[in-house]
Amino acid sequence: MKKITLLLVAAISLFSITNAQVITGNGQSTAKSSNASIKFNNTSHSFGNIIEGQIARHEFKFTNEGTEPLTLDNVSASCGCTTPKWPRETIAPGQTSVIVAEYNSQGRPGTFTKNIFVKSNGGEVTLTISGNVVKEPEKPKSPIIIYR
Repeated sequence: MKKITLLLVAAISLFSITNAQVITGNGQSTAKSSNASIKFNNTSHSFGNIIEGQIARHEFKFTNEGTEPLTLDNVSASCGCTTPKWPRETIAPGQTSVIVAEYNSQGRPGTFTKNIFVKSNGGEVTLTISGNVVKEPEKPKSPIIIYR
């Protein structure tokens, strides 16, 4: 019984080690099963105040710092108000590209924080956009003069 338990623990440990990913605080994520490595210049962006109805856009620039081609398997957003656009072609080692995050502020006044989840053969990274949606200031009304 001890041999079976020991064998099971060893198998689980080996599986965990081979599938481990290292995600660093500087926007870099590396997968142990691939020599591709995705590194972002910044993983978060604040738009500050934006006027309701505007589409806020930001480009997250990244580089393949690995030795194999990088493939983005999936890029998804935490809600329907945020749309990510990403390159479908492979990114060669040393090459840079961008993921564009678009936030639709129509009907969403107030502060927001949204995530974009990037899954690739170079690891997984979460990007964050935030800001504050304000109503457009009312335009001054011109006086109406009625002559009789």
